[in-house]
Amino acid sequence: MLVTTVKTHLVKAGDDISEVLIGSIKSLPEKSVLVIASKIFSLCENRIIKKVTGAKAEKQQLVKKEAEYYLDPQASKYDIMLTIKGNWMFANAGIDESNSENQYSLWPNDPQKSVNNVWNLLRRHFKINKLGVIMSDSKSFPLNWGVIGHGIAHCGFETLKSYIGKSDLFGRLMKMEQVNMVQGIAAAGVLEMGEGSEQTPIAMITDIKDIIFQDHQPTIKELQSLAINLENDVYAPLLTAVKWKTYK
Repeated sequence: MLVTTVKTHLVKAGDDISEVLIGSIKSLPEKSVLVIASKIFSLCENRIIKKVTGAKAEKQQLVKKEAEYYLDPQASKYDIMLTIKGNWMFANAGIDESNSENQYSLWPNDPQKSVNNVWNLLRRHFKINKLGVIMSDSKSFPLNWGVIGHGIAHCGFETLKSYIGKSDLFGRLMKMEQVNMVQGIAAAGVLEMGEGSEQTPIAMITDIKDIIFQDHQPTIKELQSLAINLENDVYAPLLTAVKWKTYK
């Protein structure tokens, strides 16, 4: 796997994402995957809200509106809201203040539609057939400090590499093992893109082992194959032990 970051100009709210991408990416080879930071989509789609007071209560009210489910900030010793949005559990429903000038950045209204549009745009412009696109964000994970990149929407390739029914080194048949290609690629891309002032919100990844490209946008069935209902998750004992709230 080869990861090459792409530097852009300082993207502002209301910029045209096609101009940002085409103006920054000089060439795009076949069988590559672009990992693009969600904030680029958010800025270009004007999913930005100016701070009024900048107080925690202001952001927390936004989080309640943006989250599908949330826990009150008092549930965390760090006064951070745990949320579920888009079948992900993470802090503050994706609302971000880093690299934002006195404003809150929200996720795009429809991340999958945004990624599909970029996938179609880039395939046409660069005249290529085999291309993947991932919208990325950063998240923490339990019992470890630090954040990693993860994909919140994807297009252009099969997402799960299944080992089910195959034998391991000692002949044991594997029953549940699947590799999530979206998350593995997103993590590699975001690691190189950085989290601070690098100004490289795009990663072009090539030479990816075992990736299978597709000539269509992901179907509803394909998207559903990635998600696990809360009650069926291996972490269900933890996830169902709290009383999640919804915004009214």
